[in-house]
Amino acid sequence: MVHPEKVTPASVHLVDIAGLVRGASRGEGLGNRFLAHIREVDAVVHVVRLFADPKVSHVEGGADPVRDVQTVDTELCLADLETIGRRLERIEKTARLGDATHRSEVAVLRRLEAGLNAGLPVRRRPLDAAESKYARGLHLLTARPVVYVANVSESDLGRAPAPALTALCGHARAEGAPVEVLSASFEFELAALEPPDQKVFLADAGLTEPAARALVRAGYGLLGLITFFTTRRPELRAWTVRRGTTAVEAAGKIHTDFARGFIRAEVLPFAALERAGDLNAAREQGGIRLEGRDYRVRDGDIIHFRFNVTS
Repeated sequence: MVHPEKVTPASVHLVDIAGLVRGASRGEGLGNRFLAHIREVDAVVHVVRLFADPKVSHVEGGADPVRDVQTVDTELCLADLETIGRRLERIEKTARLGDATHRSEVAVLRRLEAGLNAGLPVRRRPLDAAESKYARGLHLLTARPVVYVANVSESDLGRAPAPALTALCGHARAEGAPVEVLSASFEFELAALEPPDQKVFLADAGLTEPAARALVRAGYGLLGLITFFTTRRPELRAWTVRRGTTAVEAAGKIHTDFARGFIRAEVLPFAALERAGDLNAAREQGGIRLEGRDYRVRDGDIIHFRFNVTS
């Protein structure tokens, strides 16, 4: 509908981290290196094995998805307890001497500590504002939201869920986490094909799209992300922001000058563009609205920012 010379899509950066084994919080396996990587991410895509294959060994002797998820959660809880313990050692003395800020922090950390000792990841308990603040400040591993990826065998694609998958979905539902089902071996074969052949390959498996697309959507939903577009020629560009982002904040995503000199946003909802068929027709049909700095950007908005910056 826009026919740009250049397209810059939205992107999601996935960091592949080696599997976590029992004892990782004490340095087993890749232990500390794994945990350090998790501290840097916004969310965790937890790939859980559900397929059986004698050629692919399992550290526990065989796949048990709920057990494997609980093993990872336990190691992350232990790591978070160590983080909280180190912080408490630093601030408890000043808290006892009357430091009001540290006394408040100690109370919050003790509540978080109690939950972790009970095997409850931070993400699974409702946090008040103070608890959320300190959890973010300490980069607690179990505070990261999670999407589970059930890695099944190719023969299980499109079939009714097996008991192991049903159990994993039940575990995820209890914490409000999404589950995406895929076969990594199938996706590997799919990625090697040309687009026309991919459609046939997907259809033969009873699927309509690669699993990566569904996974990206799940990640967007988990993090509350939306996409808006800018269409200044020659480029059409997608921008990723948090749901609830204001027009002036979105302008700043493009350039700080856009936010500093913000005048207004000319907003075309995607639905209006889709109905009109192209930008000129949408403009003629009155599809473009003028919005101020406090307008909340909506998923799919096409926005042209007016700004003026004087030195």
